[in-house]
Amino acid sequence: MGFEERRAGRLVDVSAGKLGVLPRPRTGRIERPVAGFDDPAQGFHLIDTTMMYAPRSGGVKRYLTAKRGWLETRRPDIRHTLVVPGAATRADGPGLYTVGAAKLPFGDGYRMPASPNKWSAVLQLLEPDIIEAGDVFVPGHAAMDAGEALGVPVVGVCHTDAPTLAALHLGDWAEQPTFNFWAQAYRRFDHVVAPSRHTASRLADAGVDRVSVHPLGVDLDLFHPSRGDRGALLKRLGFPNDSRLLVFAGRPAREKNIDSMVAAVEMLGDPYRLVLIGAGQGAKYDSRVACIGFERAPERLAGVIASCDAFLHANENEIFGLVVLEAMAAGLPVVGPNKGGVGELLDETVGQLAHGVDPANLAEAVEALFARDLDALKLAARRRAETRHSWDHTFEGLTRLYTQLLSRSPRRAPMRLSA
Repeated sequence: MGFEERRAGRLVDVSAGKLGVLPRPRTGRIERPVAGFDDPAQGFHLIDTTMMYAPRSGGVKRYLTAKRGWLETRRPDIRHTLVVPGAATRADGPGLYTVGAAKLPFGDGYRMPASPNKWSAVLQLLEPDIIEAGDVFVPGHAAMDAGEALGVPVVGVCHTDAPTLAALHLGDWAEQPTFNFWAQAYRRFDHVVAPSRHTASRLADAGVDRVSVHPLGVDLDLFHPSRGDRGALLKRLGFPNDSRLLVFAGRPAREKNIDSMVAAVEMLGDPYRLVLIGAGQGAKYDSRVACIGFERAPERLAGVIASCDAFLHANENEIFGLVVLEAMAAGLPVVGPNKGGVGELLDETVGQLAHGVDPANLAEAVEALFARDLDALKLAARRRAETRHSWDHTFEGLTRLYTQLLSRSPRRAPMRLSA
């Protein structure tokens, strides 16, 4: 079935085969009355669009899923639509549209869109009042093109430090040209959201001046200490009862420094054990390391994390570190680097900061953590998540930002119906 949308009494078909005959993008916007609201920003249509949305994707997808649930419950006046890559261009469920894109080789299910024009055409047909782009690749540029054509604000969220990743994966030569591209793209947005002060600083270095910091949140009911079953996990993995269980959950990406975590546990020896969720599949590690496949069910992921003793993280260039919050909400203290977004989330009351992500520094931090009162640290980690990192705080702040952008922008001044 094609991708269909009703507009002004007509049914628009934008299936992949007919996108080539779409009308030219509009250069202006016909404002629609907003009935029943004194605040012109209420009742608006928000589109979230990104390529970082796949069957096995992590933090970005969890952020968007949490936002959708929060808006449905707390702000039903806001219409929310997701536009993400898929096998074909079509409606793929209530408020979810996919744009056809090819799978990336070895990309763990991610798809790379090829046509900004096709993506922009879909966004324009859906007639948003405001667009949030989760990347600066094809969807991000298409969002900016659609925003200009429609006359609506476009917000960019910085989920990835592309220059640092380019240097890591391609070599130091790639960092500066990637930084230039990254900087130019983010300077085009009407506003940029940074999930951490670390990210905001990186954007400031890039000359992006319309930035606000909105830390991410965590589902406090899903990630909860009560989901843990330590005995069942030990039996499942074949680990002895006196094991000190460290856990990491994430993609098997180079920047996650999986091998460094494994080497740290091997250096520590008994009774330390490491559980890798979604990472390390197919690798041959020491018997102290257990690899669990990607957990599609959030409840199962939350249960495994809550069954362990501490969370281990080794990416010192993390933009934020959503999984760190999930671990703390599950009642786990965290060992992590004293840099990047993770370094902002941690202090000595909820975990142990490592001075580096090499095996020796990680091992030293792990030993220091277990020499302390682990039960007290677990309680403190849960309290930190409860008091500072609910999704309510995140999304209330973002909806205020959307309201401000809609109210200030001369491109949208919706009329109110007279009584």
